Order: sequence, then structure tokens, then C-alpha cells
Amino acid sequence: MERDIRKQLEIIKRGAVEIFPEDELVKKLERAIAQGKPLRVKQGFDPSAPDIHLGHTVGLRKMRQFQDLGHVAVVIIGDYTAMVGDPSGRSKTRPQLSHEQTMENAKSYLDQVRKVVSSDRLEVVFNGDWFAKMNLADILKLTSKMTVARMLERDDFALRFKDGSPIAVSEFLYPLMQGWDSVEIRADVELGATEQKFNLLVGRALQADAGQEEQVCLTLPILPGTDGVRRMGKSLGNYIGISDVPFDMYGKVMSIPDSVMRQYFELITDLPMDEINALLSPQTHPRAAKAALAARVVEMYHGAPAARAAAEEFDRVFKNKDLPDDIPAVSLPAGIVRDGKVQIIDLLREARLVPSNSEARRMVQQGAVSVDGTKIDSIEAAVAVADGTVVQVGKRKFARVQIG
Repeated sequence: MERDIRKQLEIIKRGAVEIFPEDELVKKLERAIAQGKPLRVKQGFDPSAPDIHLGHTVGLRKMRQFQDLGHVAVVIIGDYTAMVGDPSGRSKTRPQLSHEQTMENAKSYLDQVRKVVSSDRLEVVFNGDWFAKMNLADILKLTSKMTVARMLERDDFALRFKDGSPIAVSEFLYPLMQGWDSVEIRADVELGATEQKFNLLVGRALQADAGQEEQVCLTLPILPGTDGVRRMGKSLGNYIGISDVPFDMYGKVMSIPDSVMRQYFELITDLPMDEINALLSPQTHPRAAKAALAARVVEMYHGAPAARAAAEEFDRVFKNKDLPDDIPAVSLPAGIVRDGKVQIIDLLREARLVPSNSEARRMVQQGAVSVDGTKIDSIEAAVAVADGTVVQVGKRKFARVQIG
């Protein structure tokens, strides 16, 4: 275990928004060093989707930093909390998932989590291990620990209540369930995004009620997506998945606005701050800094050779205006081709370049679609196709057409 408290704090504070109470963290670290007993650092993840993106890795990387300092990371897979749905930052009730859905998502979720955290000093638990055993009396006892007035102090609940937006009673359970997780695993520290502060404080209150030492709460920023504005999310189409292929991952990082580069460097890479400052100085061109960021991210998840290949391919395609070498071939049903032409919406859908007709229309309207290098600007367009026609959506999606 790292015995220098100042060094530990320097690493722990990197990218953190708030540590409360910080003096309690110092005392916990001092005791951990004196007794040789590592802290238990908790973060929960609800497998509401099968994939994780770079936004999820902000907390995972902080857990990894604690591990590298000699502490234990406790990853809680919220198979039961996912069925409720975290209301933090939400303007409406989340759709409820079945337990079968959450467990199916959890299979790939865990494999991806282990790409960030170390298998050493790691505990993975499912909160269904304790919630599945609770009866109605247990749930009533838990709900008695919090008042409705206290729940309505949450910004998201308060706004929805003021606006007359529905708040499901089940949503009030979520902070209590997350807090109870801390009691079950006896957390010393809990990590969460800034919007999670209320939930983290509930954990402290429930631990105190149970006669445990209260956890320290550490909040982290919410990583903006590739649009640089909204939080990263798959439903918003502004995410970078850690399982994305190297070329796509590199290209997505290159597409972020310059204004969020520092956040990306600090939160999702392990580059030293002096190197980050040098890359973001006026002496370094923003494109060079972004290329260094993109290469670093790809290297973290796919290795250095893949990062170099992705950079070379990106430059060849976008700087030199060439086409990629590995454009996937797609077969079009002969029935949709009439007189050598096909409706652009049908073409994009059948080429599997978009998930739906509405997304196809949106991409055309945004000027993001071209066929053999010609931009398509009408959703009603019928475009000429033949074997070998290249269709492009955005900067990174290509397909080579085969008829029949």
C-alpha cells in the first residue's frame, strides 16, 4: 500500500468534484496505512444496457486508482436497483426492466468492467444477493428510514413535483436501495457522479443508523458526449463504447470539440498532468493534441499496434480523402432496385448503416449521407446503384453495395 498520504490524496483528487468530508478520508487513509487494512471503495452499476462507454469509465478508472494505491474496489452490479431505475438527473420515470433483462446485460457488462479495473483487490457482488431475501416487513423497515419531505429535497424530484410530472413511488426506493448496498458491504468510500450526491449521503445516513462508520462520498464529473454538450449516452448517439472497433473509437474521439479535451484527458486517461498541460498548451496544435488523445484511448482498450493502425487509417481516409480498405460489402434485395435506382432511405436501412428509417431521414437532413462521393440532400431521392457503389453515413460508416 502507498504509504505517502499526500501522494494518495493527489491521485484520489484528480478529476474529483467533491470529497465530503475530506478530513474523514484523511483519517481513513491514515488508519489504513497504520493497520495495513485497505479501504473498501464502492461503486454501483446498473446493467440497464449490455455495453459500457467512456462515460462509465470515469468512476471505474477512479476505482482502479484506489486499487493501485492498495485499496479494494467493490463493484456492485445492481441487478435489483436496475429494475427500479435510477431517477438521478431524470425528468421522468425510467422504463422498468425485468430481472432476466438485467442479468443478460450483466454478462457482457462485467467483461467490459474488467478491461478497466484490476482483477486483484476486486470484489464483484450483485445487490440481488440481499434484496431478493427481503420480505415486506424488511422493505417497510427500510422505507421508514426516510421521509417524503427529505426525498423531495432532491433537485430532480423537487422539479418534477413542482411541474406536476409523475413520480413513481418505486423511485423513492432507489436512494434507499443504493444506500443499503453501502451497509451490506461496509463501504469506506463511495464513488458517484455529481448527480448522485443525494444517494451517496443516504448511504452515510443508513450506515450511521446501522452503527457503522459512515462512508466518505467522492463525486466525479459527468463526461460530455462527442457533441461536447450533453452527457454521454447510447440513446443520444454521442457515446464512445469501450468495445468499439479501433477505427471507430479513434474517429469518435477525433470528432469531439476542442473545448472538452481537457476533461477527456483528465478523466479517461492516465497521462500525467504535466504531459496533458503540454499537449493543451498554445504551442501544440489542437488537432495534434486530439490525435494524441485518440491514440491513447484506443491503446488503452486495443493495444498500441491497433492505435497506430487506427491513426494511419484515419489520416488516409479523412486527411487524404481516401476510402478505407475494409469497407463491408452488403447485398441489396433485388426487389428494392428499380431501373438501377433505389430510394435513399431504403438503401441506408438495407445497407445496415442506420438502425431505423427515422435515423436514415435524420442523417440525410443533416447532410451526412453520400453515395459514391456525392452528397444526398433529399429524403425522397432515388439514387443510382450498381455493384461496388460506396455509401457513406457520417465520417466513419461505409458500405459497398452488391445487387441481388
